Amino acid sequence: MNLRQWRDHILQQEDLNFLLTNRVPRIALTRFMGWFSQIRQPLVRDLSLRLFKAFGDLDLSEARKTRFDSLHDCFIRELKPGARVVDADPQVLCSPCDAILGACGAVDGLGVFQAKGFPYTLPELFGPDPQAFAPYRNGVYATLRLTASMYHRFHAPHDCRVHHVTHHSGDTWNVNPIALKRVQKLFCRNERAVVHTRLGPAGHPVALVPVAAILVASLRLHWLSPLLGVDYRGPDELPCDAHFSKGQEMGWFQHGSTIIVFAPPGFVLAPGLASGSPLRMGQALMQLPEA
Repeated sequence: MNLRQWRDHILQQEDLNFLLTNRVPRIALTRFMGWFSQIRQPLVRDLSLRLFKAFGDLDLSEARKTRFDSLHDCFIRELKPGARVVDADPQVLCSPCDAILGACGAVDGLGVFQAKGFPYTLPELFGPDPQAFAPYRNGVYATLRLTASMYHRFHAPHDCRVHHVTHHSGDTWNVNPIALKRVQKLFCRNERAVVHTRLGPAGHPVALVPVAAILVASLRLHWLSPLLGVDYRGPDELPCDAHFSKGQEMGWFQHGSTIIVFAPPGFVLAPGLASGSPLRMGQALMQLPEA
């Protein structure tokens, strides 16, 4: 049995998978990974990248460069120009990242699902301020899961203005499907940020909620100077005024994780999408309401 077959065998054992990726000192391991991944010593770097390629189905054919200073440098790699096509239709809200589509569909009042039978509410995810979550009552949502080997940068899903970010400190549970079926309200427990945007001239509110996971050391948002993560000790309410054109890079995770996209009533999921669908950054995710 080679390394990949052994890895796949382990991942298919749900109890063992959950034990190895959750019943461990999650935050300590996350801090360690944040330090270790940035080591530039050639031997450490090369061995780390070799293991990453062996266990992570890592494909660097679209990467702008193929030699990296550290494991972290590989995690946050840029792509070659033209590697992603952004849907230019102004009625389309595109996927902000490469991902696998998880739970998605209509918000039931304030209720959302992380997995079948595992609900959470908008106030539990966004925080208690009604102004933060009220626009998404009975709206639509899409859960975008980034795996460890995917492209980790995320981009503006439409021409937009970012006017506020709320940081929520929390845990670092794994966000894979096995954990989502076992840990109640997982997204509401984990480290996360709520990025509040308004789209184009119409000003439609759309929220992007990047959720950290085990080994995700930090979240870089280009318009904010601090890294948001388990060691962040600054203010949690971060007013801002940043403008992005559709497809423009907004930031990155330092490892795979999840972004949940929320839109108000009138938005609908793009045709043909369903849970489990692979997505590429720039692909149609939702359709805006008709003018």
